[in-house]
Amino acid sequence: MSGHSKWATIKRAKEINDAKRGNLFTKFGNNITIAARQGSGDLDTNFQLRLAVEKAKSVNMPKENIERAIKRGTGEVAGGIIEELTYGALLPGQVAVIIKCLSDNKNRALTEVKNAIIKNGGQFVELNSIAWQFERQGVIKTLKKENSGTLTQEELEIEIINSGAKDYIEDDEETIIYTAPEELQKIKENLEKNKIKISSADLEMIAKETKEVDDIMLEKVTKVLNALDELDDVNDYYTNLK
Repeated sequence: MSGHSKWATIKRAKEINDAKRGNLFTKFGNNITIAARQGSGDLDTNFQLRLAVEKAKSVNMPKENIERAIKRGTGEVAGGIIEELTYGALLPGQVAVIIKCLSDNKNRALTEVKNAIIKNGGQFVELNSIAWQFERQGVIKTLKKENSGTLTQEELEIEIINSGAKDYIEDDEETIIYTAPEELQKIKENLEKNKIKISSADLEMIAKETKEVDDIMLEKVTKVLNALDELDDVNDYYTNLK
């Protein structure tokens, strides 16, 4: 499967911008803290924690920062309580977006997210009014250039199919593999055992059906998403943009 995706282009630009942001260690540290609090501080038994630590290491987060974030989650180190907050919005063109925040101040997060959406032409809505348009899935990404030396594209596709993945799509730069949430760990490990280099793996909210917009509307949507990117409390967002 393949095809041009405006959302994939925006998402990739977001990942590049994230890598340049000074608060990235804080965001990834909060991810680690949440994962440790919900599971344990053991990387061998807590898969979500292992994913969070892998993300942090990918941006060269110092080892001591990672260890401190884990201990904060397990209660060994004092710190403000980090909460997971999820909001819904409709962007220009009726593009739906689910916004995930990690914050130690619920009121601040809510106010800033609302302002970023409304001031840039979006509409803040009840989460349940749009959540039905999405489903939780495992998402694994592998960059083509990192696997080209060991596998042909055909061999990679065969390994993906044999791994038990639900589906996959590809573009010029990467292949995105979708799994059932409970299968994410097993499939990721199966792919790695077959020498496939994984660039990222996580649980995401994926749109059941995507919505296409013209370039003018896309520019308006991107303006809202850029405003969300500027907020320290916003950890990620998911849209139904095609």
